[in-house]
Amino acid sequence: MRRIPPLGALRAFEAGARHLSFTRAATELRVTQAAISHQVRQLEDWLGVSLFERRGHALTLTARGAEYLRELTPVFERMSEATTRLYAREQGPLRLTVLPSFASCWLLPRLERFRKQHPDIELHVNSSEALWDFLDDRFDVGIRSGLGRWTGLKAEQLASERLAPVCTPALAKRLRAPGDLGKVRLLHDSPKDGWRRWLDAAGVSGVDADRGPVFNDAGLALQAARLGDGVALGRLMLAAQDLKAGRLVQPFKAVLPNDFSYWLVHPRPLTGRRDVAAFKAWVLEEARS
Repeated sequence: MRRIPPLGALRAFEAGARHLSFTRAATELRVTQAAISHQVRQLEDWLGVSLFERRGHALTLTARGAEYLRELTPVFERMSEATTRLYAREQGPLRLTVLPSFASCWLLPRLERFRKQHPDIELHVNSSEALWDFLDDRFDVGIRSGLGRWTGLKAEQLASERLAPVCTPALAKRLRAPGDLGKVRLLHDSPKDGWRRWLDAAGVSGVDADRGPVFNDAGLALQAARLGDGVALGRLMLAAQDLKAGRLVQPFKAVLPNDFSYWLVHPRPLTGRRDVAAFKAWVLEEARS
């Protein structure tokens, strides 16, 4: 006979221990914080050991609790993977959440190639700046900009980001040296410190790095540059199609590395899904090329 505590209590403990927060565990499991606390107490009573140390609102694991978590988490991950395979959700749409700038400038111009390779996979693309924490199942896969550290998510780097001035060929003819940037409109996206960092790295002084319009989306700054409104400090991965087509050019060679990179992220249990694996392989190959 198997000696197994109530599964609801085990699930509450595993989520609470993973987050070190009963509130976040409650959000993940879609119950109240009081329900999580009650189930954890029930599990501690059943086991006869303390799993958490409670100091005010702060939670830490006891040594026994940490040991128990290490054993339980892989079990729940295997259960989730098995359930995902059983339901075969790859027959439904693959739901992506993508930054608006990445969607418009990089992903959409390439999606026809994915459709030709995988005509049986239906994509639903949501374009949003909002950071989705994957605590619910609205989406399957995300493409985000950051450092690659998201708790509980599998993250694979698509490309590191680099910044450089970009503008139309006509405007570039007016720019013989970086100091000439003081004579044209500078286009900014958020955060606005990019131009100052590029000018400093290029050894340029005497140019007001704060003037010019600010766009909350990098794609809008590139669009303004394509229209000849000024010089954008372009994210080169997003500007790749325009640079290749000659709609934009780089008037100067200096390139500024950016701390953030683009990442493909998804919950770890979805690793074995056929549509997730297919999209991952395709998007990584596109990024490499």
